[in-house]
Amino acid sequence: MDNQKLIFIVDDDQFINTLVVRRFESEGFRVEAFTYGEECIKALNRNPDVIILDYYFISNDQKVMNGMEVLDKIKEIKPETPVIMLSGQEKGEIVLELARKGIDDYIIKDNNLIDNLKTAINELFEK
Repeated sequence: MDNQKLIFIVDDDQFINTLVVRRFESEGFRVEAFTYGEECIKALNRNPDVIILDYYFISNDQKVMNGMEVLDKIKEIKPETPVIMLSGQEKGEIVLELARKGIDDYIIKDNNLIDNLKTAINELFEK
């Protein structure tokens, strides 16, 4: 049994997924990337140590769950799994709603995304 922490990144932006995978694998984490929340939910039995979840998903060919719906499912199935939400928007009421639903952190998609994620993940794993 290895003690490498497993991180799930769930984002429909391949650039963000690739960035997160490269950065955190280079720091010794195991990282699995998912394009949509449904894939992440199916993989929850792999017991991720943290899930980085995008708030907003777009799919041309099918109806996909948004981040809020995915979060609800994660909390239903694995309530103890920490979730860090990613979003391009800074609407306070959305952040409050997510906080009520039990997210561990909220990170804006900007130029500091990876550094802010690193800080959030380090804080989570130090608890």
